[in-house]
Amino acid sequence: MDVLNLVLFVTGALVFASVLTGLFSARAGFSFLLVFLGAGMLAGEDGPGGVEFDDFRLAFWVGNAALAVILLDGGLRTALGTFRTGLKPALGLATVGVVVSAALTGAAAAWLLDVDWRLGLLAGAIVGSTDAAAVFSLMRTSQLRLNERMATTLEIESGINDPMAVFLTMMLIAWITTPQGHDAASLALLFAQQAGGGLVVGLAGGWIVGSLLNRLRLVGEFEALGALLLLSSGVAVFAGANLAGGSGFLAVYLYGLVVRHRAEALVLSALAAMDGYAWLAQAAMFLLLGLLVTPTRLMDHLLPALGVAAVLMLVARPVAVWLCLAPLRFKAAEIAFVSWVGLRGAVPIVLAVFPMVAGVPQARLLFDVAFVVVLASLLLQGTTMRWAAQRFGVNLPDVADEPAHRALFGDFVLDGGTPLADLCGFYGLPLPEEGPRDLAGWLAWRLGRPPVVGDTTEWAGAQFSVRALDGGRIARVGLRLAAPAGP
Repeated sequence: MDVLNLVLFVTGALVFASVLTGLFSARAGFSFLLVFLGAGMLAGEDGPGGVEFDDFRLAFWVGNAALAVILLDGGLRTALGTFRTGLKPALGLATVGVVVSAALTGAAAAWLLDVDWRLGLLAGAIVGSTDAAAVFSLMRTSQLRLNERMATTLEIESGINDPMAVFLTMMLIAWITTPQGHDAASLALLFAQQAGGGLVVGLAGGWIVGSLLNRLRLVGEFEALGALLLLSSGVAVFAGANLAGGSGFLAVYLYGLVVRHRAEALVLSALAAMDGYAWLAQAAMFLLLGLLVTPTRLMDHLLPALGVAAVLMLVARPVAVWLCLAPLRFKAAEIAFVSWVGLRGAVPIVLAVFPMVAGVPQARLLFDVAFVVVLASLLLQGTTMRWAAQRFGVNLPDVADEPAHRALFGDFVLDGGTPLADLCGFYGLPLPEEGPRDLAGWLAWRLGRPPVVGDTTEWAGAQFSVRALDGGRIARVGLRLAAPAGP
């Protein structure tokens, strides 16, 4: 009992102190996740706590379970209606983007770390995906007002790109440990099994459980059971998909999406409790991962690891984002912002445990590099998210800030149903020869994609902006006329 009480005391005190510290650090722009990592490191063998902990299998189990809870919470918070703007770009980033990012980072890692090129690619795959925990938490704490396309692209990408990173990591581990036992056909089959299994289990589980929960009336003392039902069923779907050979990460995120769609009233009432579960999962995971790290060992590979982080943030991620988003008519500023906020968090550290468990040569080096990359990302990218949104001009003004709205959208506010001929005649603009004849339809046609608040296009020197939507259709348009020419 003394040992149990000591463990409970230390764990409770660490979480309590981390949360209090995090509340103050968040106001300065630092991520809560950094505080939990730091607390784990301070409690570890190189810190004042002096706790020697190297149980990578326990960290593997806890990390997977925690990620399941975090992805479930993210899925439950994403309305299916937002998929009209964010699904296509997010799918590209979650597949092609992860592969390109992993390949470029892996090539740099092989050279910087002076290791076999397969180990370099494995390092790239480990850090190749953005992290749902980091993105979801920092998007909320930074209080950004991104347009719908940007916000949903980032959130959906972080929720569905883990399966690709897991697949690449498992494929490369299998290739390194048993090079003769895997060919292109078997790897393609493994990918299809992971993606297909996660898709089927997640959608089917969400439909069944969502239909059941939609029939329940949880009132009075039973109302608090909603979050527990969501949590337990989500964890079961995650484990069931893994047992079936599919991707549990993909399954639990899709499960959350479908349950939100089918039983929205219950889900909305349970989101506050689910948020608490997600924070607890993040705290446990990052404290445990912090305990695994030995800072004195990091110094041996610090410069090459920082080089890997620099290549990932400044080269690999921007190239991957540009390849995926430029064909979809994203603006240069939007591409730059999405590139910068490709946050790395718990997922790379958890994936770095895979080689340790599998007995891959130099696996400890890969773990240390992944930790440095995550730390650099949270310190540099995480703390500058709001600054980057302001710098690239993607942060929408507050609803009540009319001067900021005029500066962004222009001085004139027009109804979306205004006939184009009347508008052009009144303002002295040439009438477009192509496209619909009403302002809303013409502007949507010019954009060539589902419109969101903040979208702009120019015609004959005038700027037209989407100022308000009604059910996906443009309701109000902002107009800024060209400045008159000087004498």
